[in-house]
Amino acid sequence: MRVSEIAFGGVEIGMPYGIGIRSEADMLQEKEAVHLLNRSLDEGINFFDTARMYGDSERLMGIAFASKREQVLISSKCRHFRDQQGNLPACGQVAQIINQSVEESLRALRTDYLDLYMLHQADLEILKHEEVVDAFLALKFAGKVRSIGASTYTLAESTEAVESGVWEVVQLPFNLLDQRQAAVFDGAVERGVGLVIRSVLLKGLLSERGKCLPEPLEQIERHIEKLADLAGSLGLDLPTLAIRFALSFDAVSSVLVGIDQDSYLLHAAEAARKSQLEEEVFNTAKRLVYPDPAFINLPHWDKMGWLT
Repeated sequence: MRVSEIAFGGVEIGMPYGIGIRSEADMLQEKEAVHLLNRSLDEGINFFDTARMYGDSERLMGIAFASKREQVLISSKCRHFRDQQGNLPACGQVAQIINQSVEESLRALRTDYLDLYMLHQADLEILKHEEVVDAFLALKFAGKVRSIGASTYTLAESTEAVESGVWEVVQLPFNLLDQRQAAVFDGAVERGVGLVIRSVLLKGLLSERGKCLPEPLEQIERHIEKLADLAGSLGLDLPTLAIRFALSFDAVSSVLVGIDQDSYLLHAAEAARKSQLEEEVFNTAKRLVYPDPAFINLPHWDKMGWLT
């Protein structure tokens, strides 16, 4: 089955997440979420991303797809390993966590296999951890997962994952403002590693939500306005430009989009149906990268209350 260019990001249907979403009262109810998942499939999206840490997300996908399992590709992610002090479990316990986590996912998703199983927040130590690697390979050998991958944050982590020869898919952050991870794209193609892009809309900032930002993000907002002007000159809105930009890289297999409304679903599906950006526009968008990408740190911004 060919993976759809849009991957349904399942965090928003499972737990409060995103700008303006403060509690379960702001989220879809179960019936609405299941309807949205099924409509996504009708719109040509067959790749669904979830995780053990995404609240009710796996359970809702299990309800939606139990009778349609062969029509969808499901990716989930393992529980986190590190404790609050940042320490990894003792030898032998890591594999136990991985095996317990995958069994929980399979039960919640009402399936006996995962198309893709990934490390969640895979730092360099975890990516190189022999017990982690062996446990994931054992799951694949047992047929419980068909492919294994890693969700990374830094360029160093993505580089390690791509070059390791172990991880078949890497999910990494990439968008119009922060293009640092493009450095691994050629290597991924050479090694046959699939790339799934997340943060393509920068938690919604590359949309109408990227306006009236707090003072610390004033320069970010001004830069977003430049990108919006480029989109407008093409007759596009900014989210469409952002999605098409990421999909214009041959190395990119799919773009992960958080979807919790019909309008977001239809918009993302329509954006993916359009062709790649013309070369001149593509190159212009590359040049409009934010000059200080190290400043782009969503967890820090969230902690500081700049995204509420």
